[in-house]
Amino acid sequence: MIKLTETVKHLIIINVLFFVATLVFKEQIYDLLAMHFVKNPTFKPWQIITHMFMHSNFDGNGNISIMHILFNMLGLWMFGSAVEQMLGRNKFLLLYFGAGLGAVLLHSGIEYYKFNSIINDLLGSGMSSSEIRDIYNTTLPHGKGYTNEVFQSIYMTYKTSMVGASGALYGILVAFGVLQPKAKMGLMFLPIMIEARIFIPLMLLADMFFGIFSIKGDNIAHFAHIGGAIVGFILIMYLKKNQFKRWH
Repeated sequence: MIKLTETVKHLIIINVLFFVATLVFKEQIYDLLAMHFVKNPTFKPWQIITHMFMHSNFDGNGNISIMHILFNMLGLWMFGSAVEQMLGRNKFLLLYFGAGLGAVLLHSGIEYYKFNSIINDLLGSGMSSSEIRDIYNTTLPHGKGYTNEVFQSIYMTYKTSMVGASGALYGILVAFGVLQPKAKMGLMFLPIMIEARIFIPLMLLADMFFGIFSIKGDNIAHFAHIGGAIVGFILIMYLKKNQFKRWH
């Protein structure tokens, strides 16, 4: 049985409290705390942090779902507790929030680049700024009425928010893999166990693939996972190098 460490316990409690709040206040709290596209007026600076504690709470049919938060919190308990035991509270928190910031920065940066690239292409094709603005500022749900994939893309980028602790968790996973490279890992639905030093890179390659080759209906922020993993790796290598320095 994996011992639940104090810092991980408190992080799980905060995530659960945020999840309950989303059930009570619904869209209002998403507008306030989820990470919105930086050009959207609903974007606020604190969302860079608060989105890490938010999770989707409904499935595609509008039913309450705990799957998003459940899998993230299970991962945080299993791998976060192990990493905290090896690093201590302060280094663990640096790793956790550093990876979370890396996740949102890479995801938002790529979305911003894609959005501006499409806007520039549309301007080059002869559309006016006001015509383009009407597309992504519309109140129609999910770009309804815009069948063109380009229009759908800029609309959804502008309107879609990001939530979840997955970016921070990926940083923790990478740290676990660096600290315990021969530990066996696997997927719940596959009875195959693979060493962490192999399993985690395979996960990241899968995220890279699905991030580059977008699949319809896939609402996972794959580049957020990549961003969290990159920063997690940089930080854990730094922390290993300075492991004998005292942290207060």
